[in-house]
Amino acid sequence: MLIKNVKLAEKNENVDLRIKDGKFVAIQTGLKPNENEQVIDGNGNLALPPYIDSHVHLDTTMTAGQPRWNETGTLFEGINIWAERKETLSIEDVKERARKAIRRQVANGIQVVRSHVDVTDPQLTALKALLEVKEEMQDVVELQLVAFPQEGILSFPHGKELMEEAVKMGVDALGGIPHYEFTREYGVESLHFIADLAAKNDLLIDVHCDEIDDPQARGLETLATLAYETGLGDKVTASHTTAMGSYNDAYTFKLFKLLKLSHINFVANPLVNTHLGGRFDTYPKRRGMTRVKELRDAGINVSFGEDDIKGPWYPMGDGNMLDPVYMGMVVGHMMGYTELKNAYQFVTTNAAKTLHITDHYGIEVGKPANFLIVNGPNFYDVLNQHAEVLYSIRNGKILVETQPKKVHLNF
Repeated sequence: MLIKNVKLAEKNENVDLRIKDGKFVAIQTGLKPNENEQVIDGNGNLALPPYIDSHVHLDTTMTAGQPRWNETGTLFEGINIWAERKETLSIEDVKERARKAIRRQVANGIQVVRSHVDVTDPQLTALKALLEVKEEMQDVVELQLVAFPQEGILSFPHGKELMEEAVKMGVDALGGIPHYEFTREYGVESLHFIADLAAKNDLLIDVHCDEIDDPQARGLETLATLAYETGLGDKVTASHTTAMGSYNDAYTFKLFKLLKLSHINFVANPLVNTHLGGRFDTYPKRRGMTRVKELRDAGINVSFGEDDIKGPWYPMGDGNMLDPVYMGMVVGHMMGYTELKNAYQFVTTNAAKTLHITDHYGIEVGKPANFLIVNGPNFYDVLNQHAEVLYSIRNGKILVETQPKKVHLNF
């Protein structure tokens, strides 16, 4: 396969991409078609690595309104609603909803997904289901699963044992929720437990960390210290960290030294963070998102996730990573032209670092030919117009093809 005349985000000139046996074998200008070679004309449109959703919950997807709607819009009502819905889970129920969500994600150019899955369920129904989905859909999506203790590790009966069982079943990463544990002491102990378990089993870590407007939430400093002292480093991710939006600047200045030393990753979820944040405020109301711009400017890796697709915490969502990017840039005050042109990094290269997949991700000779052609010459235009993914190509085969919509103005 030969892709002619596409623009790479970091280059000012158009290039051609040659693919053989599912890998990139040449990236340069002026490549001539070989005999019987399939040729696609990119027409000067942007070629990107596949979109990555680095934080979503496929076990809760498509459950908005079941058994009731989250009318207050708070994180805590969402947790209570999910606890009720969880009682009716079956493996086929979870698989059907997850497959539906993944199909929407893939249609929108996502080829890599990290899904948290609730393991505060004695039957581990959702985990069993998503492990099956991971295997069944491996040809169209790379799926990482995080064992996520939604109701706590120490605060849920046999929480530690359930996490250990999840490891045996084959999760890729371990999660936590220290701010939701009964006490700060439980929160700290839960993070030590996760770090020990991950180190013993060579797993990644991705913690729902300080997802609360409380300026006294301090799970992040414990998580970063563990990453630094144990050497786990960039195998650790702190998701949400919305309390950082409430920290005073003096404490945050001190904290950033530790964050840089630790090499941990961050995932913000602009859609859901903004929706849930500030719910207990009158005015002024907090935005509910972590300090993305400051983290980025400090050289700390940050990516974006969609978090929920029609779930108990967020009633919207269509598996389109342009939505969290657009929201994140607005809420994060990152609307400079250069910032907007480079915003694709939050859902591509930065996310690949978070998921530890850079060895097989990216438009580079020798790597698998997984990439997108999007309908625009640069990401500023793509983001502004929510442009279509014209082609999503995986291992050198066309996974998704979209025809641009035609609008006729009769005036």
